[in-house]
Amino acid sequence: MVATGRLVMLALLSTPIVGHALQVRSHDPAWLAPVSAASKRNPLADRADARPGGGRLFRDRCSTCHGDDGRGTAKAPDLTLPLVQSQSDGALFWKISGGNAYAGMPTFSFLPEPQRWQLVLHLRELSLK
Repeated sequence: MVATGRLVMLALLSTPIVGHALQVRSHDPAWLAPVSAASKRNPLADRADARPGGGRLFRDRCSTCHGDDGRGTAKAPDLTLPLVQSQSDGALFWKISGGNAYAGMPTFSFLPEPQRWQLVLHLRELSLK
């Protein structure tokens, strides 16, 4: 009976664990926005009409790496986690704008500023789903 238990344990330990958390790229803890950028307010924060555009932009520009629901993939981290959602709008805008070549996040500075702010609006909605 002990031998059977050991075989079961060995089988469990050698079986690959397939889970969402194991397949999602981790966040770069050193990637912090400067205070001057983090303190910026989203000029579209009170504009409900700007939100749908953020969703379209996310699908077109971000979902390939972050997933359709923003919960991350092997290429990019989960954007719904408190670690991301607790950051200010200004910090998220700064990260979207400048990217992080070290972690594989491209820069989106080529997008007009209002579109980058729309992406921030959409990031906030991801945590509500």
